Amino acid sequence: MYTIREAALRAGVSIPLLRAWERRYGIVEPARTASGYRLYDDFSIERLRAMRNLVDAGWSPSQAARRIETAGIPPAPPSTTTPPTTSPTEHGETGPASDSDLADAFVKAAAELDEARIEQLLDELFASGSFERVVDDRLMPALRALGEAWAAGVVSVGGEHAASHAVLRRLSASFDAAGRGSSDRPILVGLPPGSHHEIGALAFATAARRAGLGVVYLGANVPVESWIEAVRKTFARAAVIGVPTAADLAATEGTARAIDGTGVDVLVAVGGHGSGGATLPTSILRLPDEIGAAARSLEAALAPISRRG
Repeated sequence: MYTIREAALRAGVSIPLLRAWERRYGIVEPARTASGYRLYDDFSIERLRAMRNLVDAGWSPSQAARRIETAGIPPAPPSTTTPPTTSPTEHGETGPASDSDLADAFVKAAAELDEARIEQLLDELFASGSFERVVDDRLMPALRALGEAWAAGVVSVGGEHAASHAVLRRLSASFDAAGRGSSDRPILVGLPPGSHHEIGALAFATAARRAGLGVVYLGANVPVESWIEAVRKTFARAAVIGVPTAADLAATEGTARAIDGTGVDVLVAVGGHGSGGATLPTSILRLPDEIGAAARSLEAALAPISRRG
């Protein structure tokens, strides 16, 4: 029997997503200890893996859950598996009816400082698809709407912080649940000095871990000298610097050039929605904005380094 943390790790899903699938679709029914803690058996792990495989292949969570219930535990779908055609009603089962509805609901909950509603929306959000798709296609647009509402005075500073920190807690849980990957020469991920908007960087770090890369997350506002020290101490294979906004671009460029100029054998990469105007040497890798594509791009760039190592 496994704790919820162990079950999430073995199934390759985050703890919040496991809870959402359990509560919303009844995909697993854990036993309980005398103290009320959940315990999952191997059968539950296989069902969670099957659910994850189907959702990653493009099925909606509601369709995947029905498939598992009617056909038992299906094998991982082949790459040619085509998800069934869905109607608007079926799509509605996975959460808010549309991305704009989600953004509106998220902003409204933040404006009202309704923590329970914020958590409920995040439950629905992370149950609606694979981690990477949810972050790129739904979470980031909702956060941009939140930022615009704050700038317009619709949401208070307190409301914006409450919603953003709820998201950070979910991402932190997903990062932990993704496993550590290889500890040999890790990838460092963080933000440059003066940069504090870390949701995108943490989401990317999670996607990289889910891709099997060993990641050490440094967090926000990391001084240049700390980046260089971390690279030297960990013998890092790569240092990935996030650029959340255009205002962070100059600090990112300076940090990337400083690391690249140390002569240490490390791949330096930058990425994020603010990185479009970056002017960097060809030795520094520019990653796509989408976290899933960025993780795959980094993994491909590191393959020759892994073979040399």
